[in-house]
Amino acid sequence: MPLPSATAVAPVVPRPRTPAPPEVTVTDPALVKRAVKAAALGNAMEWFDFGVYSYIAVTLGKVFFPSGNPTAQLLSTFGAFAAAFLVRPLGGMVFGPLGDRIGRQKVLALTMIMMAVGTFAIGLIPSYATIGVGAPILLLAARLVQGFSTGGEYAGASTFIAEYAPDKKRGFFGSWLEFGTLVGYIGGAGLVTLMTALLSTDDLLSWGWRIPFLIAGPMGIIGLYLRMRLEETPAFAAELEKAEADRPKVPLREMITGQWRALLLCMGLVLVFNVTDYMLLSYMPSYLTSELKYDETHGLLVVLGVMALMMIVQPFAGALTDRIGRRPVIAAGCVGFLALSVPAILLIRQGSLLTVALGMGALGLLLVCFTAAMPAALPALFPTKVRYGSLSIGFNVSVSLFGGTTPLVVTALVGATGNMMMPAYYMMAAAVIGGVAVWFMTESAGRPLPGSAPSVEPSVR
Repeated sequence: MPLPSATAVAPVVPRPRTPAPPEVTVTDPALVKRAVKAAALGNAMEWFDFGVYSYIAVTLGKVFFPSGNPTAQLLSTFGAFAAAFLVRPLGGMVFGPLGDRIGRQKVLALTMIMMAVGTFAIGLIPSYATIGVGAPILLLAARLVQGFSTGGEYAGASTFIAEYAPDKKRGFFGSWLEFGTLVGYIGGAGLVTLMTALLSTDDLLSWGWRIPFLIAGPMGIIGLYLRMRLEETPAFAAELEKAEADRPKVPLREMITGQWRALLLCMGLVLVFNVTDYMLLSYMPSYLTSELKYDETHGLLVVLGVMALMMIVQPFAGALTDRIGRRPVIAAGCVGFLALSVPAILLIRQGSLLTVALGMGALGLLLVCFTAAMPAALPALFPTKVRYGSLSIGFNVSVSLFGGTTPLVVTALVGATGNMMMPAYYMMAAAVIGGVAVWFMTESAGRPLPGSAPSVEPSVR
């Protein structure tokens, strides 16, 4: 009798494991708004000081550098102003890596304190007539403190907002950072204009010039309070949860060599952003008065009006970058400056209030393409573990080399060539470099930040 055949048993094949869905960060709308306010206030403080210092420079020259030569006084005052740009990269190299190591919130609180102390200290410095050469030395020291702290401010503030905001609204929330810039600049320049109109020259020289700088004290306390109330960003908190062995300290060298491509893109984007920014907000007022012999008060009012227009458009442009992307908006700004810089400067050179306003307004609206998109686009270039440090380095090196030098370089070019169209050509050259950077950058709108989990609003979880 034949033996029954053994029943073959099929080997058990394990089912393929379904990958676990990625962790999702659900944002707290109230916390996001507080983060935006706290970050934007620091930017407003920086540009409040910028507006005050720029428009009260003649008075400061008489207080701190009484050489008897108005030109020498002004050059000395702006020399102290420019010194702050020289130390910005150093501040970025210190505060950026520190922010990646101990946290964004702690470093932003520290930069807020230093910025407020530096600005407030200027208002307390005795005049040259009181302590002699010690006065300009103290002014320079205060400016260096301001510049050093600013080196960690913008990159930290933009990183802070970007890591708090939901992916689909990062452009909108980031745009409020530059809204703070405009508020601060208008506040500083407007206050100086008001003081100049209300105070006599003697009062302005003896005590009036101190008022704008002393205001920085209360502003700093408010800003510090807002920043200290915030928790760490979700992206950085996730980094902290990793074992210490998995979170080695990233050397400064690696933040540069390991991110060289992103750093080059960052510097190109920051170049076009800041060259056009400083051209419009810093150089054009002096261009109207010194080169075109335009009335100083009217020139300032036109610039303030342009900034008010930019403030109105800014949040809407930020929301637009969320819908159509950062790259198209930044590219539109580059193409606009390439095509319209010459017509805009030709309009401004006509000299009438209408043509000056039209030319300046056109440049201001083109600049919004950058102010609305960059606070969200720049942090997205770098992964979480080096975002603050690498962005600080790239941003501040580019600002120091190209943005902060724009007024000086363009003034020198106009003087050397006699060509009054140099501002247009300079903006066009910057637009070409920015366009190349846009071509190579990756679109980040609606996507998670590199190295971070997707971030969504509560209603879309």
